[in-house]
Amino acid sequence: MPPRRIEEGPEVPSTELKHTFQIAASPEEVFAHLAEPSNYIGLSPLLVAVRDVRRNGGTVNYTGVERFRFLSVLRHDNIIDVTLVAVPDGLPHSAEISGEVRGSARVRMSYRFSIDRHAAGSVVTDTLHLRTPPGLLRFAASQAEAVQQARARILTARLARSA
Repeated sequence: MPPRRIEEGPEVPSTELKHTFQIAASPEEVFAHLAEPSNYIGLSPLLVAVRDVRRNGGTVNYTGVERFRFLSVLRHDNIIDVTLVAVPDGLPHSAEISGEVRGSARVRMSYRFSIDRHAAGSVVTDTLHLRTPPGLLRFAASQAEAVQQARARILTARLARSA
């Protein structure tokens, strides 16, 4: 069951980002990696810590720490609450991981990884839906897009090493 989505009204700016990439790993390997919260450390270049992991069936809740650097000197640690729902129902052919991130400054992000078998391994579609207060969407979207692109490269490299 997907996490409960909280709508904050039509005046909340939002955008959706989608990135699809191929990876030389089976859907089972990709799913197992993305279903484990500790694997997100470094997978998202901003995420430096995962703590307070609570599991309830296929749903995992945890607290993450995102580290932002400004002007290469100033550091800000953003504490986020993450819900991760791992649905292996379609394995070995496909699977889905989805969830919700609640950050400071009322920034919200729902995410979904759709993992499908492909001749060379898997095709992953990484979809993010951001909702922010007015004035923050451009910054949040640029950060999310950079993380999304890096995540594809890092995940591909990690799973290639484990093969």
